[in-house]
Amino acid sequence: MSSDVFSIQPNYEQDFAPDTAHSAVKSSGQNFSAVKETPAYQELPHNFEAEQGLLGMLLVDNQHLERINDMLRPEHFSHPTHQRIYQTIEKMVERGLEAKPATLKDYFEKDESLEAVGGTGYLVELATEVPMLNNAMDYAKTIYDRYLRREIIRMNMDLSRDAYNYDIDKEAVDIIEDAESQLFKLSETGATQGGFVTLRDSVLVAIEHAEKAANTDGIAGVTTGLSDLDSKLGGLHNSDLLILAGRPSMGKTALAVNIGFNAAKAYAESGGKEGAVVGFFSLEMASDQLAGRILADQADISGDDLRKGNLKQDDFRRFVEASQRLSQIPFYIDDTPALSIGAVRTRARRLKRQHGLGLLIIDYLQLLRGSGSKQSTENRVNEVSEITRGLKAIAKELQIPVLALSQLSRAVEQREDKRPMLSDLRESGSIEQDADVVKFVYRREYYLAREEPQKKQGEDESKFNDRYADWQRDLGECASKAECIIVKQRHGPIGSVPLYFDASRTRFSDLEDRYD
Repeated sequence: MSSDVFSIQPNYEQDFAPDTAHSAVKSSGQNFSAVKETPAYQELPHNFEAEQGLLGMLLVDNQHLERINDMLRPEHFSHPTHQRIYQTIEKMVERGLEAKPATLKDYFEKDESLEAVGGTGYLVELATEVPMLNNAMDYAKTIYDRYLRREIIRMNMDLSRDAYNYDIDKEAVDIIEDAESQLFKLSETGATQGGFVTLRDSVLVAIEHAEKAANTDGIAGVTTGLSDLDSKLGGLHNSDLLILAGRPSMGKTALAVNIGFNAAKAYAESGGKEGAVVGFFSLEMASDQLAGRILADQADISGDDLRKGNLKQDDFRRFVEASQRLSQIPFYIDDTPALSIGAVRTRARRLKRQHGLGLLIIDYLQLLRGSGSKQSTENRVNEVSEITRGLKAIAKELQIPVLALSQLSRAVEQREDKRPMLSDLRESGSIEQDADVVKFVYRREYYLAREEPQKKQGEDESKFNDRYADWQRDLGECASKAECIIVKQRHGPIGSVPLYFDASRTRFSDLEDRYD
């Protein structure tokens, strides 16, 4: 197509403005040999010929749109007029109309931007001067490539401005995270992944999962290290969002740490065949506190003794041995407080890229922030909904299980039966809806220990002794016992899994192993 079709070029941004001071020096006849030459005028990347060629193909045969409109959007075109033409073609085809120069003419007859390039006759010229090699996808990829380059340049300018502006609320690492997030969003704008998959391909994947489960005692997903829980869940499955909820002091963090550590340990011991590389976002506890818990557990030392320094010589030996073993475990901790869901996504992608992330744990969901939009900041329910949707999106995008801890409302404490229910979840609507699995950790011992009977006024001594004996018996029966209550499982059964809880070492294990 003739290059003079565009008699008026679009007004693109410049990377470098002309050096007017240098020009003045040169015209005055002064010595400017040491002065840097004026950089040549630079336009942002674009390819008019590709845009014209693609639009011509679409006007000749609207079916080309089916191949490219998943990846190409109007804003990907460099010229505003081309953006409008492409958008109009899209709308007409969506409505079942034929998009031809004649049918588009009415929409552009009084369009001043089209007048600048020849009026409605330009539409006819686009359709008549179509390239002989009608590969619409090649042209679409070229247009998209130039769009990405323009956006990268603009992003670079924005980042430079942010780097020069010293903002007390925005550190350099925040600028880097913003850049990573923007780059990822940019890469997704023309993503063509997804779409329909044949039943044959889906069945083959299902067979692979079944074979893996058959070869690993029914565990198709990432192991929790707790055989009864694995048996109920089949492991933690890729792309699933799992919620682990409970009231304070029930052991949510302890159970999550146990699950994460068991998965990372299995990965290290099997050479990557089992388990997973684990990322743990600890928004409540510091990384050294979390590591201290794991170290006390693995060294078989009381966590309280470790904190207070009540260690014997033999304890120090086990302490050192355990620390050496732990250095080989792929368990990564990020204890940055008040992270946004965007920052979690960015850091998870980075960990996946660098170390092969296989399981993500968030402690806990209510401490995350949303995107900061007006809608989410003004309404906490909307913000939590945005967070849970974001966590589910991370699970699907990275193809990993995401385990998020959640607080329960105080309604539990007001009931005689303290066993939690789905309605006890804070902002329960979105959490319950987005989660593939919801489970509660519950320890009756915690509540029963705080209900020691007191003698009532006028009560007979023998009756009080009977009540006290009953309480002691109940307390003994539930001592060191816990339950993981599965109240929702999208692909499996619900029910309660009994567990053993060692409070001194904050360790959960299989109950049967303790009472065999």
